[in-house]
Amino acid sequence: MTFPDDLLEPVATLERTHLIILLVALVIALSWHPLWRTLRHIVTIVHEGGHAFMALLAGRELSGIRLHSDTSGLTVSRGKPRGFGMILTAASGYTAPAVVGLLGAWLVSLGYTMIWVWGFVLVLVAMLMKIRNWFGAWVLLATGAVIGAATWFGPPEIHVWIGTLLASLLTIGSVRAVIELGRSRARGARSTDADMLGHITWLPAPLWVAGFFLITVGCTVAGVWLLLG
Repeated sequence: MTFPDDLLEPVATLERTHLIILLVALVIALSWHPLWRTLRHIVTIVHEGGHAFMALLAGRELSGIRLHSDTSGLTVSRGKPRGFGMILTAASGYTAPAVVGLLGAWLVSLGYTMIWVWGFVLVLVAMLMKIRNWFGAWVLLATGAVIGAATWFGPPEIHVWIGTLLASLLTIGSVRAVIELGRSRARGARSTDADMLGHITWLPAPLWVAGFFLITVGCTVAGVWLLLG
């Protein structure tokens, strides 16, 4: 058994027609609630990973990460309850999938698909060290195993499909996640990241939701532009 590709060897990107077909199919898939509930776990992984990474970057103590079967998650860190570090930590959740997806789209557009895919798998392995529930561990292991096996055993032609799909899922999925955030707040939810930010800053929660939406849409448009280019 040999490694599927040299990580540093650029590979061809998808043809524009194939990319458009993939994007349309993904949008349709994410519009179907049962499939979205499954794929949303990947978005949630990056959401909670964003909280964890920013907490560490801000000098907070990361206590643990939990991923739940209803596609929600929880990242617990210790530190000052207010301040710039806490703001960055709370704001990074809904924006992380879009930013990471945009990074993936950039790498795929340059031909470095395997760096993107295997880098993502390595992040899943790192997150295992801080997972504090069995379902969360299972989600990380299953996601990493599927992506890893597909790129390890699959033919070279499939690698760019997987890399493009993963980047597109994170960007487009991040937009739907923010839309769901807005809907949940409209139904009365007041324990969201946006509400936490509303309590620790002078900006109200609806403005944070709007900000999340603008960032995720912007990253999605930029990601599609890079892939089409």
